[in-house]
Amino acid sequence: MGKSVILWQIINSKQLDMATKKLVILLTILMNMVGIKAFAYDIAVENADGVTIYYNYYSDGTELEVAQGVYSGIVNIPEEVTYMNRTRKVASIGNYAFNECTNLISVSMSNSVRTIRDFAFFKCSSLTSVTIGNSVSYIGGFSFSFCSSLASITLPNSLTWIGWSAFLGCNNLLTINIPNNVTAIDGYAFKDCSSLSSISIPNSVTNIGEFAFCGCSSLDSVTIPNSVTIIGTNAFENCTSLVSVTIPNSVTFFAKYLFSGCSSLTSITIPNSITSIGSGAFKDVDLLSVISMVENPFKVEGIDSDDRVFSKNTFYNATLYVPKGTIGKYKTCGGWKDFLFMEEGSSASVSNIESEEIGELKRYSLDGTVIKNPNKGINIIQMNNGTTQKVLVK
Repeated sequence: MGKSVILWQIINSKQLDMATKKLVILLTILMNMVGIKAFAYDIAVENADGVTIYYNYYSDGTELEVAQGVYSGIVNIPEEVTYMNRTRKVASIGNYAFNECTNLISVSMSNSVRTIRDFAFFKCSSLTSVTIGNSVSYIGGFSFSFCSSLASITLPNSLTWIGWSAFLGCNNLLTINIPNNVTAIDGYAFKDCSSLSSISIPNSVTNIGEFAFCGCSSLDSVTIPNSVTIIGTNAFENCTSLVSVTIPNSVTFFAKYLFSGCSSLTSITIPNSITSIGSGAFKDVDLLSVISMVENPFKVEGIDSDDRVFSKNTFYNATLYVPKGTIGKYKTCGGWKDFLFMEEGSSASVSNIESEEIGELKRYSLDGTVIKNPNKGINIIQMNNGTTQKVLVK
C-alpha cells in the first residue's frame, strides 16, 4: 500500500467523522498555500550519501519512477534500488518529481532512466547542473521550464523527442546541441530562452513546432537542415539578433508570423519549394533584399492588408530578386506586385545564386560541436546550398 504524508492518512481514516475530515482538508489547503505540500509515494529509500528519494512503482511494479517530493542541494538518482529484499531499476523521472524545488542545485541521473516526464523540473530556479543518462529517449512537456539558473545541458544521443515547452523560459541557457536522433522539436520547446546564442539542428529533425524558438533574442544564425518539412507558426518570432537563416528545399510553406519581429534580418532567400507564405511572416522586419527562387509565384497578402506578409518598408525599399524570365509574372501577382523595386538576373540575384558552386559552409562533430578542421571519425558537413552530409574521416 502506498505511503503519504500524515495529513492524507488522517483524511482517509475511517475513524473520523465528516466534519473533522473537512477541517483537515481545509488545513491541508492552507498548508499548500504557504508552501507546505503533501505528496504521495510508494516507497522512500535513503541513498548512500544520506539523501532520501521517493519512488512509485512503475512498469507493473517491475521498475521504479522517482516520485514528487521536496528535494534540495545535490541529488543523485541511482541505477537501482533495493527495498524489502527486492531490487528494481529506476526507469523514469515522474511527473512533477522535482517541481518547484527552488533549493535544488544539481541532479545526476543513471543510465537506467529512459523517460523524463512532464513538469519534472519545472521552476527549479536554483538548478545549475543536470546530467541526463544515456538511455533517455523522451523529455516531457514543461520538464525544465523556467529553470532560470541553468546555463547549459548535455542531451544524450538516445534522445528522440523534445517535448512541448521543455525549456520554456530558461533565460540563462547559452547553448544546446540537439542529438542526431531527435526527430521533433515540439512547440514552445525553447521559447524565451533569451540568452541562447547558438543552436545546432541535426539532419534527423523533421518537425519544428510552433513558437519553438520564439523570443530567443540572442540567437544570431540558424541553419535548418534538409530533413525538416514543417516549421510551425511563430517559430522564430522576435529573434531580434537573427541575421542569417537558411531554409532548405524540403520546406513547402512559410507559416504565419514565422520570422515576425526579427528586426536584424536584412535578407531572406525563398526556395523554389515554397508554395505559400502565411500572413505576417515578416511582420516588423525591414528587409533590404528578398531573393525568390520560386518560378511560378503564388498570391501573398499585399501592402494594403493588415495581415501583409512583408512590412511596408520592405515593399517600398527592398529589392525583390526573381528568376530570369519571371518578372512579368511577379509584377501581376497579388502581393509581389507591390514591391517598388524588382529585378531579375543581376549580380546579387537568383541567377548567380543558382550557379554558385556548392561548397562546405560549416563542419560539426557528432555531438554538434563546430570544428574548424576534419576530425577523425564521423563529421557532419553543412553545405552552402542548405544540405547536410555525413562523411567518415580516417
